[in-house]
Amino acid sequence: MDMLWNGWGDPAKAAPLPDSVTGLLHDLLGVKPRTTPALALEDIDVPAPTAAPAALEALARAAGGAEHVRTDAESRVRHTRGKSTPDLLRLRVGDVADIPQAVVLPATHDEVLAVLRACGAHGLATVPFGGGTSVVGGLTPERSAFVALDLRRMNRLQAVDPVSRTAVLQPGLRAPEAEALLAEHGFTLGHFPQSFEWATIGGFAAARSSGQASAGYGRFDDMVLGLTLATPEGTIETGRAPRSAAGPDLRQLVLGSEGAFGVITSVLVRVRPLPATRVHEGWRFATFAEGTEALRRLAQDGPSPTVLRLSDETETLIGLAQPDAIGAGLESGAGCMAITGYEGTAEDTALRREQAAAVLTECGGTLVGTEPGDRWAHGRYSAPYLRDALLDVGAFAETLETAAFWSRVPELYDAVRTALTDTLTGAGTPPLVMCHISHVYENGASLYFTVVSAQGADPVAHWAPAKHAANDAVLAAGGTITHHHGVGTDHRDWYVREAGPLGVEALRAVKRRLDPDGLLNPGVLLPTD
Repeated sequence: MDMLWNGWGDPAKAAPLPDSVTGLLHDLLGVKPRTTPALALEDIDVPAPTAAPAALEALARAAGGAEHVRTDAESRVRHTRGKSTPDLLRLRVGDVADIPQAVVLPATHDEVLAVLRACGAHGLATVPFGGGTSVVGGLTPERSAFVALDLRRMNRLQAVDPVSRTAVLQPGLRAPEAEALLAEHGFTLGHFPQSFEWATIGGFAAARSSGQASAGYGRFDDMVLGLTLATPEGTIETGRAPRSAAGPDLRQLVLGSEGAFGVITSVLVRVRPLPATRVHEGWRFATFAEGTEALRRLAQDGPSPTVLRLSDETETLIGLAQPDAIGAGLESGAGCMAITGYEGTAEDTALRREQAAAVLTECGGTLVGTEPGDRWAHGRYSAPYLRDALLDVGAFAETLETAAFWSRVPELYDAVRTALTDTLTGAGTPPLVMCHISHVYENGASLYFTVVSAQGADPVAHWAPAKHAANDAVLAAGGTITHHHGVGTDHRDWYVREAGPLGVEALRAVKRRLDPDGLLNPGVLLPTD
């Protein structure tokens, strides 16, 4: 099943906002109902592909047959851009300026190499496409003549080594299917980002994804032991051993490369036994600062829960993750909600809960039971559906994330909130800015912001200055421009500033060697020459 072409996820799960929430948005933010409905897919004026017949024939030979090269309007629209709010708003009004010439579906590493050779011979750029869940412009190359390289046919669990606790996964395997296949062998990857239901293994690696259970399982780049990369110049293979001192780690060159250096065709990952017990619970803190200190204590001194996150006062008040509960906290009001989760054996889980409770209580937390944790776990993938429902009624909703060392987290939190609030208020659409700590480490944490406002006359143009101001604030306050969404095109100019001129030139040299014609996702991650 494909995702909604102009929204997120399963069409059967898309639901309108309750009238009470729509009224709340009007009263709080001045949100006005949309005056024109979004276009239907069949009503979009899709230009015919301009790729030469010889190029399409070459792609068909490379991918194993003409049935694996799609040039119909619907397939091409479904591979236009990703799932950021600006991406969807542009699609909803029929803007398909970034549509691919064709969608190519190879089934093997050798077919990927052949497709890259065919693209090179005919001057077609190539954009690797997994789940299509990018929210940072990662599927929007700076070339009009390009093909989407859809990896959905490369969707197998290729090997499991129960002794070493490793598995080899193909890149087009979606996360739920990967978990189901691993569960048959008694294992889990433990990677559960908000995009879990639709994102793919290759996308996780290409974007340095981080899952909601990262406090226990680590980020995806912690899980990757090896990779195979297809490039226009040949193949790179990494991962002979769990760790090595044999020069710089080439895995780290591929992880986070977002298709700019090559196409990931297999991933060797660390897996862990399926947990016997999963428990989630809620803790309330008087202030975000108090809750942040508690999370820092656990991250640095333990015990570490598997899931550890903290919503600020505004996000707690609104109850963002539960569409049927938005605004329910406005009466009770107080404090910040933290979610802790524990996975493992019953004995280990009980011990860590007890030890963590002592730390959280000492830091001023109050246990409010398992109900908030269960509700969070039940709705952990629902926020993108809520975003679409907000767009439907005339609200603008978008997210951004960053990370910093613990000592810089308070300054970073204040700087980004101020930048967003000042810019959008100055544009006549005062926002609601919410934030939570989404991932924690011994030395720092990630901040995840959600912004809701009225759309304004031109919602895409309305958002751009606010996004730019927030990006500037992130770097000025000592944060990284992205923690887990990736660079894409949206963060590229700030990534260049963060990496520095020499660092960027080193990466350019790598790209020139692996992709001398600059056909791999041009303009994503690095500026085009």
